[in-house]
Amino acid sequence: MTDITAGLLPEGLRDRLPPQAAAAEHLMRGLLDHVASHGYERVQPPLVEFEESLAGRLGVTGRQELLRFTDPVSRHTLALRPDMTGQVGRIAATRLAHIPRPLRLAYGGAVLRVKGSQLRPEREMLQVGAELIGRDSVAAVVEVLTLAVAALTRAGVTGLTVDLTLPSFVADLAAAWAGPAPIADLATVEDLLDAKDSAGLAAGGASLYQPLIAAAGPAAAALAALGRLDLPPALADRLADVADVVAALAAGNGEGVAVTLDPTERHGFEYQRWIGFTLFADGVRGEIGRGGAYSIVHPDGAREPAVGFSLYIDGLVDAGLGIVARDRILLPLGTPASVGDRLRREGWITVAALDGDIPAGCTHRWTGDTAEPLEGHA
Repeated sequence: MTDITAGLLPEGLRDRLPPQAAAAEHLMRGLLDHVASHGYERVQPPLVEFEESLAGRLGVTGRQELLRFTDPVSRHTLALRPDMTGQVGRIAATRLAHIPRPLRLAYGGAVLRVKGSQLRPEREMLQVGAELIGRDSVAAVVEVLTLAVAALTRAGVTGLTVDLTLPSFVADLAAAWAGPAPIADLATVEDLLDAKDSAGLAAGGASLYQPLIAAAGPAAAALAALGRLDLPPALADRLADVADVVAALAAGNGEGVAVTLDPTERHGFEYQRWIGFTLFADGVRGEIGRGGAYSIVHPDGAREPAVGFSLYIDGLVDAGLGIVARDRILLPLGTPASVGDRLRREGWITVAALDGDIPAGCTHRWTGDTAEPLEGHA
């Protein structure tokens, strides 16, 4: 009987075939090499961890992404990682707790989620990232954000947009405006802001929050609009910090990167603190990365500041990036091994003939003295 599932895969999973598989590896290696050149050292956490430990570092949204199963050895529930950032935080807070700060770490590998989204139906993705642990200052955010932009630019990404958000801004405003704002339920205010429901805010007596909706847009205009609000000194200082980040990003990348700001966006930024960001690019479906400032919780309960980013390779591969065309030369039967060694040192990909047929994909043939282009590859 024929197995009709022989060529099928579970929903959201796929095979990467040539040349896309090589493109994914090329992109990952290039991104990791770039962050390594800035002092970020590679760590490699496991694909699977104890569910309780992994879930505790992911927040409510992350917990929902865990694919769980029972370990036949320990009898404990294990989970496949849906994200590597929390694992890097665990390593920094335990095995590398004695290393002087700031600590710079990089990582890359596959992550698996229970289900994909409408924009990104894939459940398995390749994630590359960098974390600067021990600082969440303006200088730290600028280093991490400009590093992400530069790494993507070197990978061939064009038309980059950085969408900034202020994850704790609305909650901080609610605390400062508790007296004059009749809506005491922060969740209600946040839901109305999510829906951009200016009329709902007014009807609920929370019109003080209406300017936040209009403030979303290009970063310079958004910061100017927010600066006109009656803000407590701490929040005014935070806005000044964000302005410094925007200015540094513009100085480092000229006019090549668009920067926007939405002070009310919080979804997907549950564990970020004063700043978060999402990266988009022309010709790439969905987001290609995100990051921001957050805290790492140590075993004793102490919190350590950190800032980092994660990039997702699959969208770049689907957009045609990372494919490197290389000449492949056919070595006829009887070609000495020393000739193949020399040609590979010169940058050729050699394909040894097994019979009289020419293997598919070859662009040249070794004649014994020279590399002769095959028909169609002159």
